[in-house]
Amino acid sequence: MATFDHLGISVHDVPAASAQFNPIFEALGYLRAYDAEDHAYWRKDGEPEILFYPAREAGAHVHGRVGWQHLAFAVDSRAEVDRVHDIALAAGWAEVRAPKEYPRFTQRYYAGFIEDDNGIRLEIMHNPPRDAA
Repeated sequence: MATFDHLGISVHDVPAASAQFNPIFEALGYLRAYDAEDHAYWRKDGEPEILFYPAREAGAHVHGRVGWQHLAFAVDSRAEVDRVHDIALAAGWAEVRAPKEYPRFTQRYYAGFIEDDNGIRLEIMHNPPRDAA
């Protein structure tokens, strides 16, 4: 059986990206396990590691082109979506979409979208099971 083990992300400047991502990752329960010029990574028990490496070419990721579209993190409540979204904005992330309901997914779906200086987009979302709504 295959499992998802880690996610490697190429960034323009590892230390700058590490500084921008770290407040969000900490808010989500990840701990920075390594931080250097050439790579950084975070761990959370039972979750895949997240690693940063320097990009081989200059330029930012462009949302909508072939490749990564966004990475979604599920949290325990709408209040937690709002809290992590606010942490991201304070850490210099750009707001793509403020937290709101997305009934086209489910009547319970609530999410906000943010983008870092590299053009990497994250979604912070809450979608409780139908019986928990």
